[in-house]
Amino acid sequence: MALNLVEIPQAKPLHPNMSVPRDGWSRPLIVPEGGGKPKGHTRTTTFIDCIEDKSNLIDWQGRMVLLGSSRRPDLLEQARSLDPDDTADKKRLNALTEQAKDAAGANEKSRKGTYLHDLSEYVDRGDPLPSTISGADLDDMAAYMMATSVLKVIAIEQFVAVPELSVGGTFDRLAYYEGPGPDGKPIAGNFITDTKTGTIEYGKLKMASQLAVYSRGKLYDHTKFPVNTDDEKAFKAWKKQEFSAEQAAAAYSPLPPVNQDWGIIVHLPAGTGVCNLYWVDLNIGWALANLALTIRKARSTKGAMKPFVTQAT
Repeated sequence: MALNLVEIPQAKPLHPNMSVPRDGWSRPLIVPEGGGKPKGHTRTTTFIDCIEDKSNLIDWQGRMVLLGSSRRPDLLEQARSLDPDDTADKKRLNALTEQAKDAAGANEKSRKGTYLHDLSEYVDRGDPLPSTISGADLDDMAAYMMATSVLKVIAIEQFVAVPELSVGGTFDRLAYYEGPGPDGKPIAGNFITDTKTGTIEYGKLKMASQLAVYSRGKLYDHTKFPVNTDDEKAFKAWKKQEFSAEQAAAAYSPLPPVNQDWGIIVHLPAGTGVCNLYWVDLNIGWALANLALTIRKARSTKGAMKPFVTQAT
């Protein structure tokens, strides 16, 4: 099947987007707008996790561990002598759990999703697809091209910071659209879009919140503060370095005008050859992002429990 990639608009990054330095918890290290030391910011998806009901995910993970263990009995043997309350053994048990899930194929969908995201970048940049692409993947990309033909890609994979939430993350696309809106009336402008390759049956509120946060972010160019993260000594010194307000200001720039009422989900379920677009309400999403901020702040509340005494002191 031949794909006409020439008609897809060439997307040009707004800023270089090499890997942002991370701390020990994989949080992006961002120099605050007003200057100072690099500060760990919560990843966007992690920040809004607290609003999601994870019961289905937890049950699914439990099933995958059980299934994987049945396929890899050697993992059970390794786990038999480990103490779940011992710090070192906890890490080993966590690693064995991941191996069990992998044996059950739990990570295959994630790997496939990452691969389709990579292929979609070829399409949106106007580059030829790899010659090794499978027929099923070719069908998925054809469906992706047809569904997104109404979108003109402005930017791909851009990192933004949201100082008021202490959040940082990378959005999939910024795209221009002109046509019928969510209510059928004409709408035009730049929209944050995000591609999902798995089910969208659950997590709709999280998706809306994720895109709402991105739409209110500021482009952050971490290359203004270069550091070799492989050099442990240099990286340690960099994390303690104080940057001036002028240096910090040079790293921040506004997004192009972007619609903060609506975002677009591109649903590309892997292996189906089907792709559909959905509007997501960013006002609902932003309200939930602020709720997430309240919940996270509330977690540091002290005094909820005190010792029980039977004699007045």
